[in-house]
Amino acid sequence: MTKKEIFITSAFTENSVWKQILGICSALAVTNLLMNSLVMGLGVIFTLALSGFTISVIRDFIPKRVRMMVQTLIIASYVIIVDLFLKAYYPEISKSLGPYVGLIITNCIIMGRAEAFAGKNSPLDSMIDGIGAGIGYTIVLLVIAFIRELFGFGTLFGFRVLGDWWTKWSIMVMAPSAFFMLAILIWFINSKTDQKKG
Repeated sequence: MTKKEIFITSAFTENSVWKQILGICSALAVTNLLMNSLVMGLGVIFTLALSGFTISVIRDFIPKRVRMMVQTLIIASYVIIVDLFLKAYYPEISKSLGPYVGLIITNCIIMGRAEAFAGKNSPLDSMIDGIGAGIGYTIVLLVIAFIRELFGFGTLFGFRVLGDWWTKWSIMVMAPSAFFMLAILIWFINSKTDQKKG
């Protein structure tokens, strides 16, 4: 595959969220606000890209019996960098994201891409795959967050766009709305994809 094909496949064709239903816990938890979703997405892109690159560089030197432990250690190292960066420079966002930044370590997308791609391909291709998968994940978060924040708070990125006449939909701020929005998004995208194939 060319580098462009690697990116398109990981970001769209085989998107980890809407095609493989991975990484949905954080997708559901942080999507009540666009800013939280954007920061979470950037953190996942950073971790995916650099952990994929690092794992690919040292893949021939890792004994198979400790492969998963080494991958987890590498992923955790990059997540700690993201966590410390947010605490140092964006403490309010770090506080509002709570434990979900640390839980990037357990995001199935990152371990899945490490096992499925970075362990078998070149470092540059693995980094491109990680960036693509991270962007695909971020797009899903932002689409869900756009609708939830707009109808739940009447704002976008904290700026009011709907006037005082707007009655806030409380359910959009609650966790169940994220389930509904994610299900509708997956149904919509997959039905469009099936129509094209048909």
